[in-house]
Amino acid sequence: MSRREEVLGALLSVLRSALPATVRRNEVLPEKVAAAGLVILRDGEPGEPDLTLNPRTAFYAHRAELEVYVARDPRGGGEAALDRLLGAIGAALRVDETLGGLAETLTPSAPEIAALAIEGAPPLLTARVIVTVEYQVSDPLAG
Repeated sequence: MSRREEVLGALLSVLRSALPATVRRNEVLPEKVAAAGLVILRDGEPGEPDLTLNPRTAFYAHRAELEVYVARDPRGGGEAALDRLLGAIGAALRVDETLGGLAETLTPSAPEIAALAIEGAPPLLTARVIVTVEYQVSDPLAG
């Protein structure tokens, strides 16, 4: 298994074990979101690595994306529930910022918050959080 896949798997595991919301990876948005919310981990982009030559090592700042969803009453509201879920995500990521030694560090961005209307479904509040995970590999194809 590549380091990239190990890192993403560990990030998924951390989120699943710590959050009350359903956590999925690379899934399409379902029509209905559970009351506790939904978090979708998108693999994102490892980007161009910084390289050293002796020994050959590639340092990645991989930008994974979290899409966070909570149900919104048609009359508004839901901000407090989204805020609680974002706080739980932040707390979960701070427990082990090296993902068990797989990463150098991970850094979440501030959330980008929006409302989302899907035809035939209740409205949602959503947040997008970029989690930058820094790690190194000796083989970029294994990154």
